[in-house]
Amino acid sequence: MHVLLLRPVPDNDRFGLGPFFRIEPLGLEYVAAALEARGHPTTIADLRYSRSLASLLRATRPAVVGIACMHALETDEVIALAAQVKQRCPDAFVVVGGHTAAAYPSPFFTSDIDAICVADGELVVPDLLDALQQSREPATVAGLLVRDDEGRFAQTADPVHPFALDDVKAPLRRDVDAWRHQYACLLFRPVWLIETARGCPFRCSFCSVWQHFDRGVRLRSIDSVVDDFAATGPHVFVADDLFWYHPARSLELATALKKRGVRKRWLLVQSRTDLVANHPELIAAWRPLAQDFDIFFGLEAATNEGLTGLVKDTTVDRTVDAVRLARDLKYGVTGNFVIDPDWTQSDFERLWAFVDAHDLGRAGFTILTPLPGTTFFEEQRPRLRALKWSQYDMHHVLWEPRLGAKRFFELYCETWRRSILNLKGRKSLTDWARQVRPRDVPFLVRMLLRTQHMMKPDAYLREYALAETTDAALKGCPLSTGRQVNSV
Repeated sequence: MHVLLLRPVPDNDRFGLGPFFRIEPLGLEYVAAALEARGHPTTIADLRYSRSLASLLRATRPAVVGIACMHALETDEVIALAAQVKQRCPDAFVVVGGHTAAAYPSPFFTSDIDAICVADGELVVPDLLDALQQSREPATVAGLLVRDDEGRFAQTADPVHPFALDDVKAPLRRDVDAWRHQYACLLFRPVWLIETARGCPFRCSFCSVWQHFDRGVRLRSIDSVVDDFAATGPHVFVADDLFWYHPARSLELATALKKRGVRKRWLLVQSRTDLVANHPELIAAWRPLAQDFDIFFGLEAATNEGLTGLVKDTTVDRTVDAVRLARDLKYGVTGNFVIDPDWTQSDFERLWAFVDAHDLGRAGFTILTPLPGTTFFEEQRPRLRALKWSQYDMHHVLWEPRLGAKRFFELYCETWRRSILNLKGRKSLTDWARQVRPRDVPFLVRMLLRTQHMMKPDAYLREYALAETTDAALKGCPLSTGRQVNSV
């Protein structure tokens, strides 16, 4: 049975650092590898760069179409894409998966979607294909929400055996390599995405990862990770939610990569400041593995009170220590701060002072967003007034700011103007261009010019639209569907 796996085109790529993070659909690549190992031919299409959906459906004539929804802001596009598939191929079985679909599935309870994958796709989707091929009911497959003849979704049993990441040792990159030159991070392209672990044990209030995985972390074997590093190109972004989580294992992995002779032109990893500050020996061991090595820190707040409010379970002193240690070892330091719509002007000023004091101009700034699937989302539901899912991009406000929208966005844009993305600030377009190969200058210029509207309050105000009441928002769509389902 031929399977077509689709990565949708998000509606909102106008704000934030999206232009600098165009990455491959690694989750679909692992699902494709699992499917083909089971004998089901699979095609992956990244609709941002591939031929049209109509052309793909004609060429592949799929029995099953899988659509990935990795972030809440893609929800409306995924629902619309499922409708297009059903219109053109009414007999195709449409299954939606990905982090957001699994963490908060209720928006996908539509007549165009046959099932929602709520467990690991590498485990569930091959079982679903086997069941369909053998004319068994999808409701017999564990790890799904399945639509019945009356349009209701019922949850199937949980998988009997937990999925081990090494059950699918390597992603199937065959199809996405056609668009490899499109995948970029920061100044580097083409970029390869690698996963060495899945999950996070911490409990940041705004994050849905730890809640979905119940604070569990699964690790790939050293051998499989080394093989993946050896098979990929010179620019690598490690997608782990928390890199270096297990220090002893991370030291073993660094040793194995050195023994294999792996060294990259550039590496980017995501980690916590307290983890890095507590393990200088670990950070030192990894530094030789790349010519340029960037760490993306979840900086989040400039005060201990702010960190406590976000349940970061760390302190600002750890932030300062980690930044100093990373810079001493010649790491590039980047990261992100969270901006609360309930801030006053003094809160912005404290952040500006902290950024200036510690030279954190490479950081980004996102607006506090209760993501579906989190306890924080449920707590904030009475005040959420979003009109559509694309507002969950962390650059829109979901309730009226304390300072009013106009003043809030003036201060928010002033925050971005203090970053190195501001071409009228500390780093000019010429300075940026000197850091890339001549052939990449046009790409870099396009990306930088797209970010300049982030310094303009009017750009945000033109997008600013909220339901007048929470009742109106509930009737609109994002919050209108309950999460309760039947079990089978």
